[in-house]
Amino acid sequence: MNLDYDILLWINGHGCEWLDALMWGISRSKTWIPLYMLLVVLIAWRFRSWKAVLLILVGFGVAVGMSDWICSGVLKPLVCRLRPTHEPALDPLRLVNGYVGGKYGFCSSHAANTMAVGLLFSLLYKNKIATVSLMTWVALVCYSRMYLGVHYPTDIIAGLLVGSAFALLAWPVLRRLPLVDGEATRQGDS
Repeated sequence: MNLDYDILLWINGHGCEWLDALMWGISRSKTWIPLYMLLVVLIAWRFRSWKAVLLILVGFGVAVGMSDWICSGVLKPLVCRLRPTHEPALDPLRLVNGYVGGKYGFCSSHAANTMAVGLLFSLLYKNKIATVSLMTWVALVCYSRMYLGVHYPTDIIAGLLVGSAFALLAWPVLRRLPLVDGEATRQGDS
């Protein structure tokens, strides 16, 4: 076995009933709808212009959409790496709620999408508490995917890199928008 397998098996193998329920909840995208709504409210409160908010939300949509498409639409079918739950060599893998995910797992769309949101919001909002909270959220989502046995650590790392890349590509575009830059500067100075 290699380090990727060993780390996954260690994380997946150290579970219990209450942690299974917690990780299952963390991994479900619908769980995070209230967080997304809060982020939209914070953006609207910070920039106070419907044009700026709309442009920012489009920027987020493009960053997350591209991250998801690169992971699910390009890399998973191109690399064809079986998810751990589909890998016959991983017999000791523990399934939570019988969940196995799709056939291929490289790279993690959950990791990419959460990182795109977390990093782009952190760059835009420039608040240490928000940044630490969002990066904790990203880490929990990533850990939950390994805990559930549907991604290897390298799937997660690759997803984090994809999400970071699209957040870092979207940020300079958003920053150059007059409504965003002017509001960010004015709000940051007060």
